[in-house]
Amino acid sequence: MNSRLTELFDGVYSFNSVILTKNLVPGKKVYSEELFHFNKEEFRSWNPNKSKLCAGIKKGLKNFPFRNGSNVLYLGSSEGTTVSHLSDVIGLQGKLIGIDISTRAMHKFLFLCEQRPNIFPVLGDANTPGEYRNKLEGIKFNVLFQDVSQPNQAEIFNKNAEMYLSKNSLGLIAIKAHSIDSSRKPKEVIEAEINELEKKFEILETINLEPFEKHHALIVGRKK
Repeated sequence: MNSRLTELFDGVYSFNSVILTKNLVPGKKVYSEELFHFNKEEFRSWNPNKSKLCAGIKKGLKNFPFRNGSNVLYLGSSEGTTVSHLSDVIGLQGKLIGIDISTRAMHKFLFLCEQRPNIFPVLGDANTPGEYRNKLEGIKFNVLFQDVSQPNQAEIFNKNAEMYLSKNSLGLIAIKAHSIDSSRKPKEVIEAEINELEKKFEILETINLEPFEKHHALIVGRKK
């Protein structure tokens, strides 16, 4: 067993097979994560059962475009579990705009934004990206991330990428097959979504997220 702290990506670490990010707000937990301390610095454990992005890392994700100073558009921010770890990674020089349609989720997300000055909330529908365009003026996004439970997931992703993501930037989308069509095999649904994504993206990776998430895949693409 490797008992050393190993950096996997910019701002993402592994210790004894546990994925960690350096805590932007030392002493503060966001959910039930464990806190670790190395050389007087605090790290938060990242639970792959609560985060599809972390599940992707555990399953061998190769393209991780988030880094210190990144500007991230996050569709489906929910209560902010994954967002909080990306907040650790992008640091105070970066910005993460979290879009969510749920007022209930946004209530808890607002509390997270108060603790972390690099996260900004937008209550909105990712299916209509033009409606929040005025709130995003002046921000050049480096990365697009999406985790929404809608039947037209790839279409939503493409629409937002067309409006907010520059050419050659990376986008990551968590595909939830049963939210699209529970009557078809998940593999068929995911392949159909990939075909839709290829209208706007060169697909770099497709990662099956089992056993952390059933009938889910994490897709990484480069904007054409």
